[in-house]
Amino acid sequence: MARSKFLVAALAAASLWAQGASASVLDTVKQRGVLNCGTDNTAPGFGYLNTKTGKIEGLDVDFCRAMAAAVLGDAGKVNFVVVTDKSRFNALQTGQVDVVFAHTTIKPVRESAIGIDFLPINFYDGTGMMAKSASGVKSVAELDGATICTTQGSGTEATLASFIRQHGFKTTKVLTFENLEKLFGALQSDRCNAMSTDKSALAAWRGNSARPDDYKILPETLNKSPFAGFVAANDSRWRNVLRWATFALFQAEEWDITSANIADRLKDDSAFVQKFLGVKGGFGKDFGVSDDFVATMIKSVGNYGEIYDRNLGPKTPYFIDRAGTPNAMWTKGGAEYSPPWN
Repeated sequence: MARSKFLVAALAAASLWAQGASASVLDTVKQRGVLNCGTDNTAPGFGYLNTKTGKIEGLDVDFCRAMAAAVLGDAGKVNFVVVTDKSRFNALQTGQVDVVFAHTTIKPVRESAIGIDFLPINFYDGTGMMAKSASGVKSVAELDGATICTTQGSGTEATLASFIRQHGFKTTKVLTFENLEKLFGALQSDRCNAMSTDKSALAAWRGNSARPDDYKILPETLNKSPFAGFVAANDSRWRNVLRWATFALFQAEEWDITSANIADRLKDDSAFVQKFLGVKGGFGKDFGVSDDFVATMIKSVGNYGEIYDRNLGPKTPYFIDRAGTPNAMWTKGGAEYSPPWN
């Protein structure tokens, strides 16, 4: 009898373990009704608090909104949690956020040691440096003995350490700051001779300054820096739905499905487009969301090209041209690409 009771208890425990093991952040988010999305608020063009409107905006912010639209059917059902380069991984591991979009570079150590899974690359960048124009500095090779600033907990810290070793700089110093706003302030106040971070952030802060010509982005690129959102490791249900939601934004641009023409495209004769948009069948149910999740995203935030133009396009202060870069669609010589949906 005792053995029988032990067996029953063991089976019950195993059942509970199996239920817990199969639980996903997807279920938690759907039950909660709100997506907790980590993003920066000091990176113009990506995640930035617009003091004029009081709203946070940027490419990363729009990806947060797109994921909320895909999972919950409403781009407004998102709670933005501000993270820094230093805090972003901890915020995910401690459950403060469900996903992070915060200009984060894909690196093997982050997936292997930190325990995260990256989503598809949504922006290709590179590490650079910016100095004041009045300094006369024209190349990174002239920074021996200089003080270079970057952000705490960023991949740029390791890149700078490698750069200093490779160039044999003996007296160069590195100072770190909590976020990009404080980093740029350090350059403005001459606490450092140059600031180093992703070139997109350098361009954004230069373009957003009162006198952009006062700053010069040096020509060298110190390291590759492909950005992607990320989720906690080993949750394939959650990772997969966000991964394919991201791919859908790329595919929508390739097929010229936009927020302006979505009503007409829902009537498209193509069986592939109809399934993509969830008109007849769809992919959503297999991912645990509505079949029209792609259409809902496009209605709410547009395709990838619309998101890019709204935040980094020619009508913004921080224009970063896609043409001739990996950020262009693969059909135009770039690297933004979705696996086939048909």
